[in-house]
Amino acid sequence: MYDRYGGPGVLRLTDVQVPSPAAGQVLVKIAATSINLSDWETLRGSPAYARIGGLRAPAHRTLGSDIAGVVEAVGGGVTRFRLGEEVYGDNLALKGGFAEYAVAPASVLAHKPSALTFAEASTIPQAGAIALQGTTRAGPGSRVLINGAGGGSGSFAIQLAKRAGAHVTGVDNQRKLTFMRSLGADEVIDYATDDFTRPHQPYDLVLDLVAHRSVLAYRRALSRGGRYRCVGGSVGTLLRVLTAGSVVGLLSGRSIGVLAVKEGPVHFQPLADLCADGEVAISIDRTFALEEVPAALTYVGAGQALGKVVIVPT
Repeated sequence: MYDRYGGPGVLRLTDVQVPSPAAGQVLVKIAATSINLSDWETLRGSPAYARIGGLRAPAHRTLGSDIAGVVEAVGGGVTRFRLGEEVYGDNLALKGGFAEYAVAPASVLAHKPSALTFAEASTIPQAGAIALQGTTRAGPGSRVLINGAGGGSGSFAIQLAKRAGAHVTGVDNQRKLTFMRSLGADEVIDYATDDFTRPHQPYDLVLDLVAHRSVLAYRRALSRGGRYRCVGGSVGTLLRVLTAGSVVGLLSGRSIGVLAVKEGPVHFQPLADLCADGEVAISIDRTFALEEVPAALTYVGAGQALGKVVIVPT
């Protein structure tokens, strides 16, 4: 839990009462919760959009949205889930996954595929929805670049773009270059030494998971008719993409904008099915115990994770 924004040092492990599900909610006994970059941002309260709903203090005292576990109880009106069933989902509105029990709206949950472990299932909801929606324009022969490709969403996006027949370039830090190649990236770029916005050949699609460059730089990276979409990044960059990006794109015959990610099971279950069938690999870098959440968040926040990091209560 935490009561104020800051680094991992503001977190504390404590005992609280098991929550009770209200109407339309499900109480889940947590088996695994994966960490997303949004957890790190909400911990620190930065960028500013991470404070939505809690400007001065956190709106939710326990982080963790991508949960997987077993139904412990259901609230009134819930008929889709029964006690003992295995579920997973993105509990972004309520969070609470870094705990032994969490309450979630039934609408955000799906039945866990039997072929996936709880840890594997927990990696999919948020990262999977971003990867699926961010690569919809990838196709045979298209040139796709993914910035931040060595993380959770990026590791899925590389594989989805390759399945679509695209030539894929992954961008991340030097530590992740071999990892991105192992997922199928045709080319890899270390952002510390090379500028992906000055390519030898422009890209048809750029999925930017860590946006911080200028709109003109993104335009330069795209072929005519190309598409740039970002998810996350600095507030200044997002505002410029939302405003100047549309104008620059229109004038140059390109599409520059922010990816409005749709949430819910219908938007992540297609990837879970691919993973369950062995068509897409799930990359879990490390697992941490509940008392190790501060260390796990530090690891993710430093950009070191190869794929996903998962919290497993002991």
